[in-house]
Amino acid sequence: MSRLTELRFRTATTFQRHIGNPVLRRLPLQTVLETTGRVSGLPRQTPVGGRRVGDSFWLVSEFGERSQYVRNIKANPRVRVRIRGRWHEGTAHLLPDDDPVARLRSLPRMNSAAVRVLGTGLLTVRVDLRG
Repeated sequence: MSRLTELRFRTATTFQRHIGNPVLRRLPLQTVLETTGRVSGLPRQTPVGGRRVGDSFWLVSEFGERSQYVRNIKANPRVRVRIRGRWHEGTAHLLPDDDPVARLRSLPRMNSAAVRVLGTGLLTVRVDLRG
């Protein structure tokens, strides 16, 4: 991994962890993915951009398997997604064979642009929603 890639990763994740995520997850209409911490066992909420299509919610992780929520999904794929203020339970699936750049074209523009600019290891995630 190049030094520039590592710097982008560390800068973005530090900003997200300490500033962006704490503010965004409090906004009532912000989409939030809730995973179970793989070490703590506690709920972990991450603001995400994505789109519901039928009974599935699609998103692209900008740092792929380096993202904490992706690592949590690998340990326990049962998640919740808050969409338009309402929580939905589901099962998350990591899709390394999906084309994340093509997927971003079908997701909300603002978030997709940020993911393309900051991302260093894009990975598609699909959450199959229950109920």
